[in-house]
Amino acid sequence: MVDDPYVYGQIAAANALSDVYAMGGAPKTALNLVGYPDDKDPELTWLGEILRGGAERCAAAGAVIVGGHTVRDKEIKYGMAVTGVIHPSRILTNAAARPGDKLVLTKALGTGFVTTAAKAQECPAETLQAACESMVQLNDIGRDAMLEAGAHSATDVTGFGLAGHSYGMAEGSRVTLAFELSRLPLLPGAAALAQKRFLTRASATNAAHVKPGLRIEGKPDPLRLEFFWDAQTSGGLLVSVSADRAEAMAENAHKRGAKYACVVGEVLERGEHALVLRP
Repeated sequence: MVDDPYVYGQIAAANALSDVYAMGGAPKTALNLVGYPDDKDPELTWLGEILRGGAERCAAAGAVIVGGHTVRDKEIKYGMAVTGVIHPSRILTNAAARPGDKLVLTKALGTGFVTTAAKAQECPAETLQAACESMVQLNDIGRDAMLEAGAHSATDVTGFGLAGHSYGMAEGSRVTLAFELSRLPLLPGAAALAQKRFLTRASATNAAHVKPGLRIEGKPDPLRLEFFWDAQTSGGLLVSVSADRAEAMAENAHKRGAKYACVVGEVLERGEHALVLRP
């Protein structure tokens, strides 16, 4: 995904920690899970830096790495199994969005396009840097902002893209989620990379997955539609929160460092479709 092994480790750890944050929890322990081609690289050239990057993000999260497991693999893989804690009565799920709520997204979209372009060596350095800064950022920012706002429901946005994860929230909550595509925050420079050659396979599968439950109103910008499908790595939180607290939550997230946090839609009574897209 990126050439720098330390940043790669940071991104992988931040991505793994997000599931706990999305439920309103606090990460406490992590296990390293590593696949590495040591037969091709017996000096383990990059492994130390990968693990160091992951350890840095765990320390920033207040979690401790208590062990792990390493196996030989044809390519480098790194992730974590994370355990967190939360009071049983305060767990946030992706199945409790309420009609009348607004939807807040805490990070910009576009990591799929950016990293695919970077692999092809066609991504401007400043665009890749912006994406890396976003992917490395912990979602404790969004967690703290949503808890202070009394959020009702949340999910992190990762491989299924905003489309797939919002679809899961709509189905689980038995509501309809309506998005304004013009309000979706995009990573700086990512729009120029939303081209067919930089699409990941996940874009097509994400679009196909939600198609049965999707209604598109008007004539949306085709480019912005692509960002709705785009698979994210270490994306932000999608939060369902009372309408009168949504803007304050986004502003709180801004102050904490989530500079692209904004209101992107609303929650409606369940209609014929789970998702509605507006221009």
